[in-house]
Amino acid sequence: MAFSKLLAASLLASLLFLHLVHAAHQSEYTEAEGSLLQKIDCNGSCVARCRLSSRPKLCKRACGTCCRRCNCVPPGTAGNQEKCPCYASLTTHGGKRKCP
Repeated sequence: MAFSKLLAASLLASLLFLHLVHAAHQSEYTEAEGSLLQKIDCNGSCVARCRLSSRPKLCKRACGTCCRRCNCVPPGTAGNQEKCPCYASLTTHGGKRKCP
């Protein structure tokens, strides 16, 4: 009986140790990956993208959401969505394109 409790306790301690090691390794990987990706200036990019829009506030809000998710805004004031596939793939609940 004492042996089974000792075995269970050592197994639990080993699993906890492995979990902590995995979590530390995962956070190091995430930090390294995050430093490789350059964040773009979403506000500036969306101002440029929406400058000719008839509803600039709505355009900037939608563009900002898309930019934060994709870290990309297509060049120009319209079109060019093939330059940023993630941006072009986002849709509303109604199935329309979300990003201007």
